[in-house]
Amino acid sequence: METINHELMLWLQQMGAAEGFAKWIIRIGVLLAILLIIYVFDRICRKTIIPLVRKLTSKTQSTWDDYLLSEKVLDNVCHLIPPVVFYALIPLAFSADSNLLALLLKVCHIYIVIIAMKLVCAVITSLYTISSEHEKLKNHSLKGFYQMLKLVVVCVGSIVIISELIGKNPIAILTGLGAGAAILMLVFQDTIKGLVAGVQLTVNDMLRPGDWITMPKYGADGDVIEVTLTTVKVRNWDKTITTVPPYALVNDSFQNWRGMFDIGGRRVKRSINIDMHTVRFCTDEELANFKQQPWMEGFEETGKEEVNLYIFRHYVEYYLRHHPKVHQELIMTVRQLQPTAQGMPIELYFFSANTAWLRYEHLQAEVFDHVLAMLHRFDLKVFQSPTGMDLQSIK
Repeated sequence: METINHELMLWLQQMGAAEGFAKWIIRIGVLLAILLIIYVFDRICRKTIIPLVRKLTSKTQSTWDDYLLSEKVLDNVCHLIPPVVFYALIPLAFSADSNLLALLLKVCHIYIVIIAMKLVCAVITSLYTISSEHEKLKNHSLKGFYQMLKLVVVCVGSIVIISELIGKNPIAILTGLGAGAAILMLVFQDTIKGLVAGVQLTVNDMLRPGDWITMPKYGADGDVIEVTLTTVKVRNWDKTITTVPPYALVNDSFQNWRGMFDIGGRRVKRSINIDMHTVRFCTDEELANFKQQPWMEGFEETGKEEVNLYIFRHYVEYYLRHHPKVHQELIMTVRQLQPTAQGMPIELYFFSANTAWLRYEHLQAEVFDHVLAMLHRFDLKVFQSPTGMDLQSIK
């Protein structure tokens, strides 16, 4: 290249051009040639290579290559080629000791670092998309981990850029930053704690996007929609959004309802208060009538006089055992609780076969409507505090 420049210099001087003017003409010519080469490389990349890559990825059955070689990744690759070519060819236009060459190389180097940072971040985003659709990884909160990778890339890139601007080795800058580690930890404490909490949540499988969690301290009661380094977003049932710090989920207590959905049953635990004045022994006629009913199948007699409340509990258990909307493989019982001043609590403990909220509520209402309506057949009454109408009737 030096021989060509020398020949061009002699030819221009023979044409009557001054030495300084001839040098600038040669430099401008070389710069134009470099720009033309850059343009050709850019066109080849955008018009030939990228369409070919897209065509190849569209023919494969797997989807990971579509994400890894996404539009954003390929676009950043195209942006990276021109500065690399310019960085490699620009020394041909200037002498090695030229201050302008040093400036151009420094600017070009910084630009390459910035584009490289964008490219790596785009690749990390593609990896996150791939992992989010993977069968074994999609239920794990990995967004915070990938955000941390991006933060590391940006920090490393920034150190390289600063070292280029001040003309020092990046290792020396890292050594100097060691003295300010306490300040950095103070600045990035939420990010660091969020990363540690995210790792704990993922490793222990405590939280996944889509889980229903309840955390009264932060007013969170709904589905987890996003887990990042600094926040966990929860869409509450009233459609508001609550943000909770990830480390709060590790340090404090929260309730995750995922197990309920996994097992396919939602618990019902409600009681009715029976007026204890209506609990009595059944007459022979009542027992004979009860024994004719199909729900008396499996009834265990006590060997003595039977109590109407005991037979009523047996009937309710039979009703639940044969209800199509009650989960038959989970715990089911009808039991007495400690008597109170409001009567004898009879608790129904069973699980709905459907975890959907509306169907769950409909089942609860259906069961207790039936139980309350059947009480009079056993000559039982529900305890109810006197109201104005009751006092008026006494008068």
